[in-house]
Amino acid sequence: MSLNDPQWGNRGDNGERPNGSRRPNDGPPDLEELWRDFNRKLSGMFGKKNGGGQGGGDGPRMPPVDFNPKFLSGGIGLLAGLVAVAWLASGFYIVDASQRGIVLQFGKLVETTEPGLRWRLPYPLQTHELINLTGVRTVEIGYRGSEKNKVLKEALMLTDDENIVNIQFAVQYILKDPVDYLFNNRHPDEAVIGAAEAAVREIVGKSKMDFVLYEGREQIATEAAKLMQEIMDRYKGGILISKVTMQNAQPPEQVQAAFDDAVKAGQDKERQKNEGQAYANDVIPRAKGTAARLLEEAEGYKQRVISSSEGDASRFRQVQAEYAKAPEVTRQRMYLETMQQIYSNTTKVLVDAKGQGNLLYLPLDKLMQAAAAPGQAAAAGNAENGQITGPGTRSAQPFAGDVPPQSERAPQVGGNNYGSNSRTGSLSSRDREAR
Repeated sequence: MSLNDPQWGNRGDNGERPNGSRRPNDGPPDLEELWRDFNRKLSGMFGKKNGGGQGGGDGPRMPPVDFNPKFLSGGIGLLAGLVAVAWLASGFYIVDASQRGIVLQFGKLVETTEPGLRWRLPYPLQTHELINLTGVRTVEIGYRGSEKNKVLKEALMLTDDENIVNIQFAVQYILKDPVDYLFNNRHPDEAVIGAAEAAVREIVGKSKMDFVLYEGREQIATEAAKLMQEIMDRYKGGILISKVTMQNAQPPEQVQAAFDDAVKAGQDKERQKNEGQAYANDVIPRAKGTAARLLEEAEGYKQRVISSSEGDASRFRQVQAEYAKAPEVTRQRMYLETMQQIYSNTTKVLVDAKGQGNLLYLPLDKLMQAAAAPGQAAAAGNAENGQITGPGTRSAQPFAGDVPPQSERAPQVGGNNYGSNSRTGSLSSRDREAR
């Protein structure tokens, strides 16, 4: 170092002036040195305050703080820049694939953003809302959380036949328009609850209680979903109803016992109707079959009587024609036919001989049995001896030539039989002589 330097001997060890200021030709201050100076001056301020002034305390007295305007302006500008960067960075947001972003400027819709990294003006100039479009949302009507936690104000409904039923159901829906969902209804979820309750009450009010409790659950749920969608479309809520599920449907607890009795009575009624129908299905066909059989028998009897009457009429006409040709012969044959019919149906004959006081009794049945017994014995004996009696060999038997009236008929004229045995002829001639 030159001895002619005017600053020689006036420097400190760290290149500072004795009063702590730097030389004017050292250039701009270093950032670290500024930070150290700031910390030092700040600690000096607190040290002076704690020391209690210039004359108090035994500790060393801190030098007075010298605020540098150049330092303060640089720090404030840096801090303001950092704050500005952070404020602008707060406008970045990310929209997922299942979401849509809604950008609002002082509460007014500005735009709808698609999935991805997006930026908007920071708060309070603009804000954004993220709306999930694919997530299924569920509202419960008539209960909350569990079926035991009933909400009777929503669950009790009146049917068409003036009965009260307790209905619990759940509604699932998704969003189809985020703008309508945010701006057209103040409370869209409550709007869904109101629309669901109104739709189900309308359908239940037009249905019978048995239909609601038993066979109509699926149909009621389908019609309710359709009607709810129509209501939400009129509200422009941006909501799509996906499914309505009937959780429970039963009468109120206060009348549950009476309702069970009524259900049992209805079941008994149906059972008895089924039994009666089964009995009718068994009896009616059999009765119809019997009636058909009787009708057929009557028709057959009718045809038989008609045919018999026609045959008798034809026979009478034939006999009349024969009688006109030969009255005596025809009369004789008619007499013989009549007597043959009479004797063939009786087994005893009483004959009053003319001019005698004796009454002749002819036991025809006994005579026929006596006449048949030897013939049967002879046939049995021949069978035992191995003899065969031909048609030309007849053993002499008493009354063998007499043939019983039942087994022998006379030839017919016009369909009638005439007897030809000797006994009948003798009786007929005797009767004619008596006349």
